[in-house]
Amino acid sequence: MAYVLVVVVAMALAVCDTQYHSSAHRITYIYKRDPNFLPISLAAPQFLEAHNKARAAVGVGPLKWSPSLANFATKLVSNMVDGKRDCNFADLSRRSRSRMYHIGSSNQHWAGGWLLKPRMVVDKWVEEKKYYNHTDNSCKLRHKCGSYTQVVWRKSLEVGCAQKTCYKFNRWVEMSGITICFYSPRGNVPGQRPY
Repeated sequence: MAYVLVVVVAMALAVCDTQYHSSAHRITYIYKRDPNFLPISLAAPQFLEAHNKARAAVGVGPLKWSPSLANFATKLVSNMVDGKRDCNFADLSRRSRSRMYHIGSSNQHWAGGWLLKPRMVVDKWVEEKKYYNHTDNSCKLRHKCGSYTQVVWRKSLEVGCAQKTCYKFNRWVEMSGITICFYSPRGNVPGQRPY
């Protein structure tokens, strides 16, 4: 077990950049070489294709890519990773977002390990469809479906997304892939149906 941990740490150090943040209790290392990371020029078409496939399945028009929403998402994930937020979910409450910009609603995905490819992240959100009851516009008890309803929200016209990988070394190696997408106009408006 100790040998495996030493090998994993050695491999991680071999591919790391030299940036790090330290505090009295921990050191957080930040790496930028995730094999699944795609530059936005390649990721954007994948995000759009996956979103628009789900939207077409319920008769909703396609989204367009928003560079400004993608830029905001990029700033947020960079702040999360580089700003010592320990790779946790972002505070995407309306109050928190309005401090910096007035933007629409959002989805986020956090995965232990490498980033998921853009299509796979959107597919994870779309999997929530099985918990959505269109007849009474509700989610199945003890399940979430808000990520799915945002993906297919008819009145949302634009999307912009960003991804980043974060590595932490505490007692063990922890690696996280973070994806955030913002939508405009906002979806998941109480009392309205997505489609």
